[in-house]
Amino acid sequence: MAYSDLQSFLAALERQGELRRIRVPVDPELEITEIYSRVVREQGAALLFERVQGSPYSLVINLFGSPRRVELALGAEPGAFGESVVKSIEQLNPPSLKALWRNRKLLLRLRAGRTTLSRRPLSQQVVERPGDLTQFPALKCWPHDGGRFLTWPLVLTRSPATGRSNLGVYRMQVYSPQTTGMHWQLGRGGGFHYAEAEECGEPLEAAVVLGGDPALMLASVLPLPEGLEELMASGLLRGKPTPMAPGKTIHGLVPASAEFVLEGAVPPHERATEGPFGDHFGHYSEAAPFPVFHLRAITRRRKPVFPAAVVGRPPQEERFWGEMAQQLLRPFVRLLHPEVTDLWAYEQAGFTNLLVVSVRKRYGKEPFKTALSLLGEGQLSLTKCLVLVDPDVAVRDFRAVLRAVRRNFNPESDFMLLSRVALDTLDFTSFTMPQGSRMVLDATTKERAQPVEASGTQVLRADPQALCPEIRRWRLLEDTLLAVQVEHSSSREVLSRLVNAEELRDVKLVAAVSPDVDLDDDNALLWGIFLRFDPARDLLFTQATMTGVQPAYRGVMGIDATWKPSYPKVLTMDPEVVRTVDRRWKAYWE
Repeated sequence: MAYSDLQSFLAALERQGELRRIRVPVDPELEITEIYSRVVREQGAALLFERVQGSPYSLVINLFGSPRRVELALGAEPGAFGESVVKSIEQLNPPSLKALWRNRKLLLRLRAGRTTLSRRPLSQQVVERPGDLTQFPALKCWPHDGGRFLTWPLVLTRSPATGRSNLGVYRMQVYSPQTTGMHWQLGRGGGFHYAEAEECGEPLEAAVVLGGDPALMLASVLPLPEGLEELMASGLLRGKPTPMAPGKTIHGLVPASAEFVLEGAVPPHERATEGPFGDHFGHYSEAAPFPVFHLRAITRRRKPVFPAAVVGRPPQEERFWGEMAQQLLRPFVRLLHPEVTDLWAYEQAGFTNLLVVSVRKRYGKEPFKTALSLLGEGQLSLTKCLVLVDPDVAVRDFRAVLRAVRRNFNPESDFMLLSRVALDTLDFTSFTMPQGSRMVLDATTKERAQPVEASGTQVLRADPQALCPEIRRWRLLEDTLLAVQVEHSSSREVLSRLVNAEELRDVKLVAAVSPDVDLDDDNALLWGIFLRFDPARDLLFTQATMTGVQPAYRGVMGIDATWKPSYPKVLTMDPEVVRTVDRRWKAYWE
């Protein structure tokens, strides 16, 4: 089913029991985040707050916070949709009349990738010039955030050079009634457009959509190759063209069925401090200078709904956006890389920090070739740790991946370090934003065979705490990964002793984590390890030597994943807000 706008989707969710209304007054500063956080952990319903303090508008959050709501939005399971498109493409190569007729539904659907003009755009029923941004129920999500933010803005820009559009989600800190920050990160389409305009000394016009139809919102988070337009992708997802209307104060077209459209421009060479902001890595991103958006007009529906999202330590709603994107685009990756059988980026590790790829190896070092190719493509280029496995390994099962590492990984031949490369702007581990290092572990089967012990009692020939009294707790996963809780002040010394201990020579990986990481929770452990180390600086091996300029690593690999004093703060909610929500919990649902 194709939904024409956000409110028709909300009505469908309510009929399905997938939306809850909260009619009591709530505070957009912290209280909504705490309510949402409790609901999203249980994969609960979307929440419509009807009375947000200081704003005349209702607010919806957790819109896509379950697999079922994503499927309702798309009208199909994401993976099945992507597979059907790729299957049709393969059948059309080479083209024939029979193939064209068999795939006529796809060809008709491709027509939906265009845009159409709307005569009566809902998004322009009311025009406010210039309007007041402080009237919105913008959230302050975490206690140390730099202010209140638009957290679900779909920012539409066009390249000054080619005219192609980009629609992306870039957070916007509200500075004043007519200005916000524009958080254009490294490698994002809107940032490229702004760089082109700034080079010419011209402002870049932008239309900021708050509340599009589900297809438009989901298309905006897809990691599409540069040059493919999200407006086209939204039409393909919807099965109908995207309706547009001429802007009131900017050149070009704006979405006609949006709840709000903010028209404005981003001047060249103007920067303002943006942040800090509690981000999806579970820490605050530090304050930094970013471009400034200047409002010219607000256009809206007569009774609009304001969309919001919260990011933070997993699990969050973005888990389901990310899984949707992976399932949808995975068949297209396999189309370009026939040797790839599956791949999965782990939400627990912030998506960009751990990617597992299964490869059907056709010659000796093909897995490394595949890894280097994937690390040069789109959002995959921000991957910090890439693990290669055989096709029979379930890439979503981290324990199965560890077993593959145990069987097949030898750091002397199967480890690759890429230093001084670009990383996600949000990555704080290298201390040099946005640069750092990446690593590749090849855990595919080799011609050599390695003996594998049957149980952990054979792998650990001594209690780690007996070797290092500084260890608070430890846990061994799949006879492969030894995780130890230590304070950062002793982490390097502890790691050095462990990777060189004869009693641990059969362990593959040792990770030192901070005491705030729950060793008994696999998801927390993934978060605590992969978000807190830079490979070039924080890895140790039993032995590391150089032959000319070529390094060789042997033995056990140690990872210092402790929280370092220079890292940003971990996200925690204000205890007073927690108590307030505890006290009011029943009232929210009456």
